[in-house]
Amino acid sequence: MAATNRSVWQDKAGVPGVIRESQISFKLKDHQVLIKVRAWAINPCDAMIQDNPLPFFKYPIILGQDVSGTVEAVGSGAATDFKVGDRVFGFTANNGFQDYVILDRKFTAKIPGSLSYAQVAVFPLCLTTCSVSLFSKSYLGLPFPTLNPIPTNKSILVWGGSSACGSNGIQLGKAAGFRVIATCSASNFDFVKSLGADKVFDRHSPTVIDDVAAELDKGVCAGIYMAAGSVTEACQVAYKSKQKPFIASTNPVVPEDVPEGVTVKFTFGTGDNDPFAETIPITFGGYFRDALHKGVYKIAPTPQVVSRKGLDGIQDALDIFKKGVSSKKLIVEVE
Repeated sequence: MAATNRSVWQDKAGVPGVIRESQISFKLKDHQVLIKVRAWAINPCDAMIQDNPLPFFKYPIILGQDVSGTVEAVGSGAATDFKVGDRVFGFTANNGFQDYVILDRKFTAKIPGSLSYAQVAVFPLCLTTCSVSLFSKSYLGLPFPTLNPIPTNKSILVWGGSSACGSNGIQLGKAAGFRVIATCSASNFDFVKSLGADKVFDRHSPTVIDDVAAELDKGVCAGIYMAAGSVTEACQVAYKSKQKPFIASTNPVVPEDVPEGVTVKFTFGTGDNDPFAETIPITFGGYFRDALHKGVYKIAPTPQVVSRKGLDGIQDALDIFKKGVSSKKLIVEVE
């Protein structure tokens, strides 16, 4: 294995990333796994951190959350689950846009033999994010999903159902036994329904807020997951619903946009010090892992591989993302 690593560094906000070399650390902690990356995914937060000087990030920083590749070294505590040569994918809170990445075993899973590196790279960040939003007791607190769900006779609303978080929120909500109502563009109706959504509304409709609120009030609504789009609109749905359902939001919340009587909580930036620990049995350590291997969990969003390969393709992919991408996740392959 090469002793030199390469990383895409974001030296400050508002400039392109720069590739620089560094030494690979072979000193793994017990719970860590070193992988040689074969595919990276682009997330909205990567573009946001690149363009905006956010106060809670210290530059220079290596961006990137979603990676897939092959195991090169394993910490002693991770050796029961992984070995050198395994095909894996995983989540890292930044630090992903590198040739070699160290992952925590808790946020790493083996790739089913039928799936490619590009296909599984769509999952890590959106999976962990929506799992916390839906199932953490700090947020919606829904019952955990299972391979054989029992109907709850309740509904949830996924606002932004064709997004990365939304498409996983729909699948996880169905697996938890809920009737799933979703919003998206009319062009994405078939895609969202294929994921299991029971009722879909056009987010561009002038009556969408009233229509969705009325649909929620046909039964018991367990909550709203604001996966993508306008937090203000999702709050208006909750306000017009007689039930005033709780909202877990992937996007930051502006207090002035929240009507009286509505409760909405930003998924990250609030909550426990380790927001992922509670939902590990859903993600890489349980339901999702098993459902993916059994072929009952769908690849969503659809991977869209950019033409330029390797770390040189990361900035190209970020530039494409900033121009607008719908119901797909941009993937950069090594070769």
